[in-house]
Amino acid sequence: MGPRLLITGATGFIGSRVAALAALAPEPAHVRLLARRPVVPSEALATAAEEGVRAVDRPTVEAVPGDLRDAEALRRACAGIDVLVHCASAVGAGEEVSRAVNDEGTRALVDAALEAGATRIVALSTASVHGRGPFRAAKPGSLPLAPGSTTSRTRAAGERHVVDAGGTALRPHLVYGTGDRQVVPGIARLLAALPGPLDGGSSLHSMIDVEALARAVLGAALAPTVQPGPHYVGHPEPVPVTELIAAVEGLVGGAAERPRDRAVDIAGARDLLAGLPFAGHHLDMLAVDHWFADERPWQDWGCDPGPGFGAGFADHLPWYRKLLGDTP
Repeated sequence: MGPRLLITGATGFIGSRVAALAALAPEPAHVRLLARRPVVPSEALATAAEEGVRAVDRPTVEAVPGDLRDAEALRRACAGIDVLVHCASAVGAGEEVSRAVNDEGTRALVDAALEAGATRIVALSTASVHGRGPFRAAKPGSLPLAPGSTTSRTRAAGERHVVDAGGTALRPHLVYGTGDRQVVPGIARLLAALPGPLDGGSSLHSMIDVEALARAVLGAALAPTVQPGPHYVGHPEPVPVTELIAAVEGLVGGAAERPRDRAVDIAGARDLLAGLPFAGHHLDMLAVDHWFADERPWQDWGCDPGPGFGAGFADHLPWYRKLLGDTP
């Protein structure tokens, strides 16, 4: 009989994919999904539905309401579980909410899981706990924590609770795919604000398709053995910034008509968009390497990283086109 899983963040961008994969996998004896809003009906299990299986209709899947700020609800949710898969987080929230959810909420969740006798804890973190690069082929354990935002600082604090409990923390950098409303839409908004194409230089970036990331998260939860501590999770091949920008440029309205001889470099873009805080954030990221090298998720857990950015991004183009076409 397989382990009994609790998955938090089951209605989120990444957690929903993990929930769907877990519901279809033969290994877990039972899957419990924790979410603040109702899981049924929701987009959380759309992947499972597309495979012809409504995960919430399976007797081995249970959906329960709960909030990371409610310690008693967390204790109830953790009762009887073997493995905690923590995908929930507050992103872009204020100081109070971020601390309550990402830091204090994770600590309460980890405490509840340990009290319930869980033998494995896997948590989704972020490479942004290191702040801004350059990071070139950075290995696990080679970088200090230097979070530069409220979100990354409180997530780093939450990650520490997981690691101190002997758990495994997964740190992706840029996650793209259907449902992404931050990475690609943010870059597209940046490019649309410029008078011509962006010359991003020569930086390299770790990226991962959301489906591949979900496979890695579930792989860490179900593999026979998994090393504790932080792991970077990105496709083995870093993506040149030129390839990333070219792919997103194709989603920007009127991109084909923009004069190529009016290309803007990073410094020029900073000057032109100095009044737009979001632009500075993305430019700082694109300007330097954010390449994190860690083969363990793919070699040790039997997970497939997917075909790479070119083919992976193409699979999600219809969704991005619809989103950006519907977004002012």
